[in-house]
Amino acid sequence: MKAVTIPAFRGAEVLTVAEVSVPEPGPGQVSIDVAYAGANFAEVLYRQGVVDVPLPFVPGIEVSGRIRALGAGVTGLTVGEPVAALTIVDSGGYGEVAVTSAELVAPLGVHEGLGLDRAAALPSNSTTAFVVLDRVARLQPGESVLVHAAAGGVGSQLGQVARLLGAGRIVGTVGTAAKFETAKGFGYDEVILRDQVPEAGEFDVVVDMVGGPARRASLDALAPMGRLIVMGNASGADDVGLSANELWFTNKTVSGFNLAAFSGAFPEVAGGALRRAVAAAADGELRVQVEQLPLEEAVVAHRRIESGTTTGKLVLKVAGPAAHQAN
Repeated sequence: MKAVTIPAFRGAEVLTVAEVSVPEPGPGQVSIDVAYAGANFAEVLYRQGVVDVPLPFVPGIEVSGRIRALGAGVTGLTVGEPVAALTIVDSGGYGEVAVTSAELVAPLGVHEGLGLDRAAALPSNSTTAFVVLDRVARLQPGESVLVHAAAGGVGSQLGQVARLLGAGRIVGTVGTAAKFETAKGFGYDEVILRDQVPEAGEFDVVVDMVGGPARRASLDALAPMGRLIVMGNASGADDVGLSANELWFTNKTVSGFNLAAFSGAFPEVAGGALRRAVAAAADGELRVQVEQLPLEEAVVAHRRIESGTTTGKLVLKVAGPAAHQAN
């Protein structure tokens, strides 16, 4: 089958379209004929060698498509039905066929009107938003939330999910004023520049995927009993040390979240959050801004993600017209 591979750890130009073996599902798994694959910062990290993966490697942490085959013991899914799926545990979404745990799959058949392109944008970012705010931050109705990189893929979902979960004040930060209007369309009451956080007041929950100076400012912005969720370092800055004694004296909490590790350890929870996200998007409660590129332009997608200029979600069109039949 055709797939985009990482043959070496280098810049985006290293991504190569190649012929690779078709993966087969094992017990508890399904294979999927991929229609679209989401393009994410996680795949950039794989390509850069930040995550230790065997080469050559097929990246791709989320897909939409149709069930191709069922592994032993899989029930509740049928060959040919449209699905969205997290492929983050073993990756492989940048190929014509991907394999994942059946627990990380969300059927789309009952969700009329949710196209496969939009469905491919949900498994990573939207699932993360529900798990982070509901399970990790334990957001309570009326609490205030600050989200960094509010116009990006996961930021676009966190503001909306915070609203669905009953948050009070919801503030997003962006790196440039050019992203204000985009971020405001994703559920935020206010959008500010990242360096304005010290003047923005206190927050019960702060979600930081940027790192560097934003991480220190995030901790300072926490109200007593506030929770900082660390889930990325998009700035590429050096790690920021946090004092345990400071947490002790100020009644603050810092938690880490990594979707790949969480999905591997708790696939039933991650899958449940994915199905919740799919239902919310189909009902119009969760807006996803999607831009398509051909699979062969994965290099372009990676360069745009690294530049920090993307808004919403990039998805790669993987298969031919036959895989894109209406739901």
